[in-house]
Amino acid sequence: MEEKALEVYDVIRTIRDPEKPNTLEELDVVTEECVEVQELGEDEYLIIIKFSPTVPHCSLATLIGLCLQVKLQRCLPFKHKLDIYISEGTHSTEEDINKQINDKERVAAAMENPNLRDIVEQCVTEPDD
Repeated sequence: MEEKALEVYDVIRTIRDPEKPNTLEELDVVTEECVEVQELGEDEYLIIIKFSPTVPHCSLATLIGLCLQVKLQRCLPFKHKLDIYISEGTHSTEEDINKQINDKERVAAAMENPNLRDIVEQCVTEPDD
């Protein structure tokens, strides 16, 4: 599973922060240790990501979660279920945000908003794309 976890990490580490010119990896929002992969069945995996916003009141934590969702859905070559959480104790409203970023309908609705979609695209696009 470690190989799959590294594959997942390679996808998310280059996502750019919505406010800063840095990647989530450079800001320690995501680390190799924040990715866990469990086998669900033959060629199907549960991916659990626990990310840490830069500050406990980060207003963009939901947007970062959305970027993680979108990039992984697009880039992973294997069948998976995705659970994304804020690391416990790293955000003042982590419970509410965890519900939002794991709600498929809310994610779909957010991506229908042209302004949000543009921001997500800027964050998830690889620098050489």
